[in-house]
Amino acid sequence: MDKQNTDVEQKDPLAWEEISCEHIISDEWIDFRRSAYRFPDGSTFEPYYSYSRRDYVVVVASDTEGNYLCVRQYRQGIGEVTTEFTAGGIERKDGKEYGSSQDLSSEEALSAAKRELLEETGYESSEWKHLLTVPSNATIADNYAYLFMATNCKKVAGQSLDETEFLNVKKLSAGEIEELILNGGFQQAMHITAWFLSKSGICI
Repeated sequence: MDKQNTDVEQKDPLAWEEISCEHIISDEWIDFRRSAYRFPDGSTFEPYYSYSRRDYVVVVASDTEGNYLCVRQYRQGIGEVTTEFTAGGIERKDGKEYGSSQDLSSEEALSAAKRELLEETGYESSEWKHLLTVPSNATIADNYAYLFMATNCKKVAGQSLDETEFLNVKKLSAGEIEELILNGGFQQAMHITAWFLSKSGICI
């Protein structure tokens, strides 16, 4: 058998074919799209909406006493103040706010995680683990979440927040976080994923 032919990657028979795409909003913050697709059986359907934003980091951070560093801030999507871990967008070299960077190195993501932890909490750590990189919402978005764990964090500075950030740091025990999760009080899905990965011992 011709090796060249065996190396050709075949298209998955379940894949859809995008046949048109309208960029409804495409500014410095988001690329919001309306697309039409051809299904595997040849039929077509529209509209399907999707969007592109920056990849981001989530940090499960604990201090030298074993307390977890959480933040409380308002989330406009659900209209509530939430309790969650430190998180933030990964700055891109091209200056855009959107468009997934699947070739992003783990070192670049780690640098973003360290920056966000320091800015939001004033803590830093020399003990980091990369837990997982996973699509943020594969159904409608193309960005990725880089999940990290930082241990033995130490307070080295005050907060240095962006102009749109209004948040307070809150230290919680493992038991308190798990109680919040079970009672619906820890409301970020990727943060919950990062939490259970950090407790499982699995990391990449």
